[in-house]
Amino acid sequence: MSTSSHPIDRLRRRLGHAVFLKVAGPDGDAARVRVHDTPGPRWFPPGSPIRQVHADVTTFVGGLRALLLQSLHPLAMAGVAGHSGYRGDPWGRLARTSTYLAFTTFGAEQDAQRMVDIVRNAHEKVRGTAPDGREYFAGDPHLLTWVHIAEADSFLSAHQRYGERRLTPEEADEYVAQSGEVARRLGAVDVPRTTAELAQAFDRYRPELAATPAALDTAQFLLKEPPLPLAVRAPYSLLAAGSVALLPQWAREELGLDTWSARTFGPVAGGLATHGIRWMMGSADRRASTIDEPTHHSRDLDETSSR
Repeated sequence: MSTSSHPIDRLRRRLGHAVFLKVAGPDGDAARVRVHDTPGPRWFPPGSPIRQVHADVTTFVGGLRALLLQSLHPLAMAGVAGHSGYRGDPWGRLARTSTYLAFTTFGAEQDAQRMVDIVRNAHEKVRGTAPDGREYFAGDPHLLTWVHIAEADSFLSAHQRYGERRLTPEEADEYVAQSGEVARRLGAVDVPRTTAELAQAFDRYRPELAATPAALDTAQFLLKEPPLPLAVRAPYSLLAAGSVALLPQWAREELGLDTWSARTFGPVAGGLATHGIRWMMGSADRRASTIDEPTHHSRDLDETSSR
């Protein structure tokens, strides 16, 4: 019996594809074809650190950590709470984020730039006043830089802890520099280019960070009230525990998450979660360069990314 026809392998593929569609949205297959099959140069070559990190399933842990960390900036959190619909449509927001990450990391240059332009235009509409009376604007370069460093640090931390192959110090610096290229195209300023500069950037933002009621509500939603069937809440709790364990201690303290169990069992839980997802979805190399499921149609990029 061939490997592809083995019942366990078929189950693995079905589960992996179900997870993929949950993260990428109903148009995920079409977007994946567009990302990998569109001819032309890319922003980042095959084998580069940003491709290694963003192709690995550790982005599941890193992405959740990034959301928790980003919520600690009151103005960034006010924009999310007021405009993103993260409670009403969390999976739609996740799909838009994963689509953006896929196109800017692996897509053809014209599609990657088009995706950046779409997001920049969307940011123009995200303006308002935070509960503390300060005005916010999603396109503010200072806020864009905070969102970027929280994301870059989270993806890199998750990869270095749970990844298939850790980056060398030089590769880690290159990852920070490459992810920073995308952030600058989006409008961020003073973007770190090395891991040392990334740590310094956190030091600069630290005085601005605090757990507002909206941030605490987000943590409660993400960690305790995820919009998931009961059958998959237990595996998700492992992923969530791994994400919390990777947060800096000061961030866990701000969010009321710095418990003995989080510090002790969180890393083990994160490892179990990533191993399980990797079993379902396959190796990072395969996901970065192939399309597992065929699709018979493709929609316009604007339609796919604007949902």
